[in-house]
Amino acid sequence: MTRSRFSPAVLAALAVRITHRDRRILRAVWDHRVLTSQQITKLFFDTDTATRKRLLTLHHMGLLERFRPNRPIGMGAAPYHYVLGAAGAAVLAAEDGVDLPAFGYRRDRALGIALNQRLAHTVGVNDFYADLSWHARRQENSCLMTWWPEHRCGAMWGETARPDGYGRWAENSHSLDFFLEFDTGTEPLDRVAAKLSGYAALARGSTIITPVLFSVHSNRREVNLRKRLLGHQAAELVPIATASRALLFSDDGPAGALWLPLEAGGPRLRLAELASHWPHLGRREAAEPPEGSRR
Repeated sequence: MTRSRFSPAVLAALAVRITHRDRRILRAVWDHRVLTSQQITKLFFDTDTATRKRLLTLHHMGLLERFRPNRPIGMGAAPYHYVLGAAGAAVLAAEDGVDLPAFGYRRDRALGIALNQRLAHTVGVNDFYADLSWHARRQENSCLMTWWPEHRCGAMWGETARPDGYGRWAENSHSLDFFLEFDTGTEPLDRVAAKLSGYAALARGSTIITPVLFSVHSNRREVNLRKRLLGHQAAELVPIATASRALLFSDDGPAGALWLPLEAGGPRLRLAELASHWPHLGRREAAEPPEGSRR
């Protein structure tokens, strides 16, 4: 990457062509490593057609790069997956007041997600985020007040707990802070349940109890995971709820009545209703996570 390629004149020319929404798209793609065209629609647009037109323009400008993963025969074509392009990195670096090397962008690393074994997991977590955002955009009584992706959670809590996401969700008069564990079925259930030890340590260190939500891919796996979680000693300290993504039959997505608290047999609750189920959690004044184990 040469310095002359993104000279002040080049950046000035880009600035004339990109909108505030474009900048938000670039920032979101960078923060979440990769976003699909469908996810970008849920986050920033109202129609797929508008999304495709604008993303094609951003791609041609070098602000975004894209790839389309292969799918098994019969599943149809995958949506385009977008990562930050070199020009997009130059724009964000300029916004942050740093040069490109200090910004931390490398094209090979950005595109490396296409071959990463965790691609499906990363996209799945980003689906969760995009679905909550989409619901909040359509419902005036809902708001995703905070969302931290995995890398930011790792920077905050280090090895104590490594959630796939941290969020604060509000709906009507309820609000809930939560950690997300997004399970794709590739890990043994005992290893998934063992993650509770880190969350318990975080709760003890921060004196803030934050629920852990396990989203799994099938009804059977949810039943089996709940058995493992019920037998874990940390379940006495950390509130837990589970949901099977096989139950996603409404437009409400993860905001809907999917969540089953570990100590309850039913009915399933909406995401925000979990706050009433665990009234001892209280309500935080600020949408900030616990800092007890911050590095």
